[in-house]
Amino acid sequence: MKNRLKLIFVIIGALIGAGFASGQEINLFFFSYGLKGIIGIFISSIVMGLIIDLSLRIIKDEEIENYEQFLATLLPKKGIGKIIKPIFNWVINGFIAVTFMIMIAGFGAYLKQEFGIPSYIGSTILAVICWWILQKQSQGVVKASGIIVPFLIAFITIVGIANLPNLHWQELDHYIVQTNSTNWLMSGLLYSSYNSILLIPVLITLKNYLKKEKHISIITIITTLVVISLAFLVYTLLIPIEIDISKVEMPAVYLISQAFPSLKLAYGFVLLAAIFTTAISLGNSFLQNISKQPKSYPQLVTILCIISVGVSQFGFSNLVEFLYPIFGYLGFFQILIICLKNIAKKRKNWYNIDNKR
Repeated sequence: MKNRLKLIFVIIGALIGAGFASGQEINLFFFSYGLKGIIGIFISSIVMGLIIDLSLRIIKDEEIENYEQFLATLLPKKGIGKIIKPIFNWVINGFIAVTFMIMIAGFGAYLKQEFGIPSYIGSTILAVICWWILQKQSQGVVKASGIIVPFLIAFITIVGIANLPNLHWQELDHYIVQTNSTNWLMSGLLYSSYNSILLIPVLITLKNYLKKEKHISIITIITTLVVISLAFLVYTLLIPIEIDISKVEMPAVYLISQAFPSLKLAYGFVLLAAIFTTAISLGNSFLQNISKQPKSYPQLVTILCIISVGVSQFGFSNLVEFLYPIFGYLGFFQILIICLKNIAKKRKNWYNIDNKR
């Protein structure tokens, strides 16, 4: 049970980063579509759960060591597969690296919004912390997530439930600015799609903690239920905000500062911790993918952390709004080939059973 909890905490920690805990992702992909966005939360979380389940089975069965090997099991070894694999591998690694940098930007954005500290100082602080943790590779990530993520889950749940009496459900449409309401389903699928790109490399780094394949379903179900609950609660935190949310870098933090001023600093800590767990999960998976020799790992950690500080100056919300939907479309291809791989595997198993008969 201990290893299963470690897996669950790292997966959730990778998901509830700066964009999630700050309310920026939830606003962009769900809240802006009104009540239909709530349905989108359920659909996207279930899709993510399905991808986690299918991917873990592939990783376990094929003994996958890195993302390049994962792609090799999904794509044909010759023809178009040989051409696509290296391109897709580098694009995905690029997205993971950029998302790591978005977490660095989110850390700086929070300190600037709440305390007026220049964003580059906050970004540098997190980059240095990540540099120290990433030197320890996967063990450091799992230990940090095991300590921080349970606290994150508990605090978001407490604040979300405390906020429910402030909502007037009969006037819900009045609070929510509904735009492009016909695209709510695509928006939810995009959210699950780009998260699948981020999650799979993280899942690969955790394969040594997956002792038995029968535990995969338990891990998937618990993770899905927690993500649905947390996303819904963050969604409700945005409802009473009467200003233009698009002008706020961190809308959930803004609401808490208005409705629960005594919890402002505590939620700020939760947000920074969420950013941290996502950053180290993604940073570790990126470095494990591109580091071919153990000796090069420390140098790559240093380079990644230095570059991230520079990229973070483009702005947290700008990076989220521009990059995540783009990679969401790319993730659809990955979801398709994962599903096809598992369909082919089941057909092969059925064929073998029939032959034995």
